[in-house]
Amino acid sequence: MTVLTPGHYPDRVSEPAAATPPPADNPAALLGEAMTKSGIMWIEIPGDRAWPAWYAWNGETAYVLNGPGEQHLPWLPPEVTIILRSKDTWARLLRVKARAEVLNPKLIEYAPAVEALAAKRLNAPPDAEAAWQAECTVTALRPDPQPLEAPGSFPDTVDLAPAPTSDAATSGWRPFHVRGRAESMRARRMRRRRG
Repeated sequence: MTVLTPGHYPDRVSEPAAATPPPADNPAALLGEAMTKSGIMWIEIPGDRAWPAWYAWNGETAYVLNGPGEQHLPWLPPEVTIILRSKDTWARLLRVKARAEVLNPKLIEYAPAVEALAAKRLNAPPDAEAAWQAECTVTALRPDPQPLEAPGSFPDTVDLAPAPTSDAATSGWRPFHVRGRAESMRARRMRRRRG
């Protein structure tokens, strides 16, 4: 029996990385590398589940946008946990604590945060920055350079979370092909002749 460890996928072949990743014994460099390479992270909220979020990284702070027309995240408490993945294997790479702070549009940090988010946002409308200021929340996540989990310190147990509950359901209408495709005119005529 094959025992799978975090980040080990026997059926997935990945190309060797062009650059050597920073060693696991240098957590600050590993954190910077993980935040720079990936475009998505998971935010664990105490008492809730982990929420995926895209972000913009400026070297020491991750900026997250939340609101109408953008990603929908719950209210972030002052302290959250961030899970970062490896871009090569998509496996969990780091788990770190982070301080969350909602940025006020009057702060000096707000304008550079919005510019960084606008550069990362795909297919943003031309007036996105004005809409973000009026309707959305920009949150600064400042991670602690000392990780809670890093390569070599993952637990041996598999930490799978249950799927989140949803109100989505198919109420009445179903597509025509649920009970099979509709019979063609020719097939109907042939069945009548044989019949």
